[in-house]
Amino acid sequence: MLFMERIQSINSQRLTWCCDSHGITPQELASQLGIAPRRLEAVMAGGDGLTFNQLRQIADFFGRGVLFFLEEGAVDDTQIHTPQFRTLANQKPTLSPKLKALIQRAEKQREIYLSLREELDDADWVHFTPPNLAKTNLPEAAHLVRQWLGLAAENNFETYRTAVEAQGILVFQSNGYSGKWQIAKNDPILGFTLYDPSCPVIVIKKQRSKTRQTFTLMHELGHLLLHKASAIDDEQDIYDPHTTREQEANAFAGQLLVPHSFLATIADSERPDKVAQYDEWLAQPRQVWGVSSEVILRRLLDVGRLSQDKYQAYRQWWQQSHTAPEGRGNRQYRYREPKHIFGNTFVRTVFDALNAQHITLAKASSYLDNLKIHDLHKLERHSVGL
Repeated sequence: MLFMERIQSINSQRLTWCCDSHGITPQELASQLGIAPRRLEAVMAGGDGLTFNQLRQIADFFGRGVLFFLEEGAVDDTQIHTPQFRTLANQKPTLSPKLKALIQRAEKQREIYLSLREELDDADWVHFTPPNLAKTNLPEAAHLVRQWLGLAAENNFETYRTAVEAQGILVFQSNGYSGKWQIAKNDPILGFTLYDPSCPVIVIKKQRSKTRQTFTLMHELGHLLLHKASAIDDEQDIYDPHTTREQEANAFAGQLLVPHSFLATIADSERPDKVAQYDEWLAQPRQVWGVSSEVILRRLLDVGRLSQDKYQAYRQWWQQSHTAPEGRGNRQYRYREPKHIFGNTFVRTVFDALNAQHITLAKASSYLDNLKIHDLHKLERHSVGL
């Protein structure tokens, strides 16, 4: 049978390139995929050591097609990687192989989404049509975008995410569990955006604090709308920015989440002397606006209502007081994970395509984090109430 025959002419250069780009040795690759090391060694030496199924395993592992490893010649980065990917890689040359793979995976999900939308030919599909911010200052831009998003006075991370998605932007959230959609807990990257004039993507790292995720989301939105560019941000970029673009994205996010009218409701006379009591002081507005104390304090600092010393003292206290490790959680609700990762827009589009018989159950499963079929049906029933 074809699947049992050994494949000839596998391009060992391309296999080596994939291993190098993912930070893995051929031996480690063989071990992870359950392939006998001698088989892979034969391929690397120019032999025909792999079956078609084994080559397909390798292709799936690297997010490539089988033909990629059968084509002649070396890899041309300008053809393999998109301009957006190269922009992020140039901004952060030390990106881990796992994070690079996640960026490529996010790009592939966008391609899947656009392909499904084209097949559905949905007249109600909302295209990304951003407001014109060219001649506005940051407060004006934040005000216009808040109106564009249709934000109410009371929000949380999910309502902010829904509002952004409703404007034709895909918002992905990394998974908290170990896997291909996770941004490692010890990785300083908090988010990135892939700019595209028709369908941009924002990817947010899952954190214990949803309010911090919210700020990252709006920071990345700032890069999309203000700079019309792809960007990738770590903790320093967001919490201690040094470049003009990062400072602009931060200021935009702060003024979008906490406009001047919101600040007017904060009573300075009620501010405690001890920074450890600031969270209690700001508990009510934090809950209503869906933001962290730090965002509110930063806004008060920017308008001259809080000293730099007090702001820095709070930040130091917060960092020392929030070092407890995250719990591992459980996967009782595994069927909901694709919605958390890819958002309502993407999940609904997959089910629309499935119900219109444009894709099979197996395809739908592969698009939704390889969800098992019985979990896929549970997710579809759950999605009806989204």
